[in-house]
Amino acid sequence: MGNNNKKQKPHAIMISFHLQGHIIPFVNLTLKLASKGFSVTFAHLDFIHHQISQSQPAQTDIFAGARASGLNISYTTFSDGFPLDFDRSADFDAYLKFFLHRFPDKVDELVGKIISSSPPGSEHFLIADTFSVWPEKISEKYGLVNVSFWTEPALVFSLYYHLPLLRVNGHVPVNGRREDVGYVPGVESINTKDFMSYFDYSEMEMIHTVIFGAFDAVKKADFVLCNTVQELEEEAISALQQKQRFYAVGPLFPAKFSVAGSLLPESDCTEWLKSKPFRSVLYVSFGSLATTDKNVILEIAGGLLLCGVSFIWVLRPGIVADSGGGGILPPGFEESTRDRGLIVPWCTQNLVLSDPAIGGFVTHCGWNSILESVWCNVPMSCYPLFTDQITNRKLVVDDWRVGINLCDGDSITKEEVAEKIGILMSGEKSDELRHEIKKVRKTLQNAVTDNYGSSEKNFDCFVRDVCDEIVNRCKKDDFPKY
Repeated sequence: MGNNNKKQKPHAIMISFHLQGHIIPFVNLTLKLASKGFSVTFAHLDFIHHQISQSQPAQTDIFAGARASGLNISYTTFSDGFPLDFDRSADFDAYLKFFLHRFPDKVDELVGKIISSSPPGSEHFLIADTFSVWPEKISEKYGLVNVSFWTEPALVFSLYYHLPLLRVNGHVPVNGRREDVGYVPGVESINTKDFMSYFDYSEMEMIHTVIFGAFDAVKKADFVLCNTVQELEEEAISALQQKQRFYAVGPLFPAKFSVAGSLLPESDCTEWLKSKPFRSVLYVSFGSLATTDKNVILEIAGGLLLCGVSFIWVLRPGIVADSGGGGILPPGFEESTRDRGLIVPWCTQNLVLSDPAIGGFVTHCGWNSILESVWCNVPMSCYPLFTDQITNRKLVVDDWRVGINLCDGDSITKEEVAEKIGILMSGEKSDELRHEIKKVRKTLQNAVTDNYGSSEKNFDCFVRDVCDEIVNRCKKDDFPKY
């Protein structure tokens, strides 16, 4: 394989993490790799494939359209060891324990099957989500180049990566303290209030064991791909590149053909939006995973009543963990907002954000949501709930100045919600946000421009480097014989 232009590129085995926010960029990375000439096998867990099939019944092979366009992508599924109807959230700690100790055997079985069924002389490499704990073990067994894919910003990666340093200095666990930290390489200054929620704990739980173990493992990865842009996180990325081969290749957005990736049925909001004036509609969504208190929903609803703005509100099933057996909206809310509000359980978010009627986004600050909102020039009002969302808020509000906080204190009130929505949708501050978001959007656009964009260059560099790494290992002939 000395000349990559004359010989087929190696085969990528891609195993996605099982959460919606990870699946979306993982699918887009698959398409990107295949467009560069790689053959790819993409693996979903059986229960994830089942959820996608239930939400979009026509999609039994999510990459059928990609293959029809000429991309070499195979799609397979495998079991996580539990029945399809098993409630994985009912005893989450027990499931995580299995994920930590037994799931790697399932991955081993899958990878071995893929490799053994390949033509003689085939060359493979592995791409796994950074939150996976097993890539080092699997890569070593089969002699695979180990590529880690980080679906969140470099800032969050850096904080997890330097967890031992933060522990030595007494800043993790946070345990509610508020202190400025200025010694993390590539991070000029950050307050502990902006740390990911998993750093704020009084005792270790299984989720900490999994996440922190994954960041011990990622230090053994051969390459790290990150769904961010070099120019937006220059210092953090440069510092990480002193440690590992780290490539900013974002934003990874969908290709021209559709790939099913939603775990929930998607409502079509386009007809409703057509009747609304330019930038008159507020979009409200807290993502696919996080839950919140019923009181938060009630205060947001009260704020929407007070401000009088038109809105689309995604109220995902299960967003309130314990609704007390009743509805989660105030009595009469839907009737009183029927002319200006649309409440849906889920939707195709990028289509909504790109509609000219959308003027603002109340968001939980998931990384996919932030990138999509910036790309569509939609300023944000931020209400992070947990994990990286808290740190992502810092980027949106404090660093890039493309959003505001939905509430500035520890508690949320309908009066402040109404006030902040008004500021977001119109007025001098709204104009400032729109001015800044256009600049950040231009940075994203430049990064993915063919030939000279930083993310395109970084991706091409990764392609060359991973191919060269496989060639060099083959020359040494020190791979295990599978």
